[in-house]
Amino acid sequence: MRPTAKDLAEAAGVSLATVDRVLNERPNVSPKAARLVNDAIERIGFVRNPAAVSLARNKLYRFLFLLPGSGDLYLTELRRHVEELTAALKGDLTEITCRQIATDDAHGVAKLLSSLDKESVDGVAVMAPESPQVRDAMARLLERNIKVVQFLSGQEKLPEADFVGIDNFAAGATAGKLMGMLAGPQPGKVLVIAETMQSLDSIQRRLGFDQVINRAFPHLTCLPSIETHADEARTRQVIGRVLAGNRDVSGIYVLSAEARVPILAAAGNVELSGIAVVVHERTPFTEQALRDDLIDAVIAQDPGHAVRSAIRIMRARSDGREPLAAQEKIRIEILLKENL
Repeated sequence: MRPTAKDLAEAAGVSLATVDRVLNERPNVSPKAARLVNDAIERIGFVRNPAAVSLARNKLYRFLFLLPGSGDLYLTELRRHVEELTAALKGDLTEITCRQIATDDAHGVAKLLSSLDKESVDGVAVMAPESPQVRDAMARLLERNIKVVQFLSGQEKLPEADFVGIDNFAAGATAGKLMGMLAGPQPGKVLVIAETMQSLDSIQRRLGFDQVINRAFPHLTCLPSIETHADEARTRQVIGRVLAGNRDVSGIYVLSAEARVPILAAAGNVELSGIAVVVHERTPFTEQALRDDLIDAVIAQDPGHAVRSAIRIMRARSDGREPLAAQEKIRIEILLKENL
């Protein structure tokens, strides 16, 4: 039987009311009584019940998701899952807010993070490109005891903040393996398309991709990364120019989360049925493109799982508990037309 609060009171030699005040961090507890209770917790193996503590204190968990201000279908999927959890967890003392900001403005993101205080938010999940300004602002949030989750996009040299997302180096390496298998044995070039190469996830995916191609498929030549900056007109223009100057492209890899605009731009210039195409993230477009043979494979991470993991981690940290690492690991999924 797990020790109860009554057992804890007997072991500490204090009243049950004193135990309740210590466990729920209420006032009017002497340092000596608090020390006796905490020593007894360690001695008898008493396990706090965070849910019961939160209920007793009527504690409200206040979490904020900061997502990019611009995006396409995958961003829509993320917002949908955040909104679903916002409604579902209202009865569980959890208040979730979602804001979209210009994440390419590192100083603006840092300024917003610096404006957050413990009185208004307990935890924040941030999806923003890597930058010293954002990294330092996140570190300052942790110093103010506001929990931070790096959401799908990480910051270098910030190990103290939790990360939710796939291993992006492994995801890029997986894309490289698929590309080599799909493109065939003939020499050719691979067009690599990114929204921006300023983000850590893009850099890691490109490194993993290049490593596998260079090692296992040296007959394929990877072209320099194209950056679209989420600009549809720019995307059509730059992809058209690169394809016009490289008629021997045998593969296209879209390493950013949004594949719709780049793939449609490529399809307007070449016949994709003869080109190996690998993209990231499951959206209504990529599902239909698989069925229509516009693309060959999708490397996906479950957006619903990612949102739920971020919330569970922020809640665990708010309760002073370690998150369950195995539960929060986001798997790299490979989707083909045949397994949709």
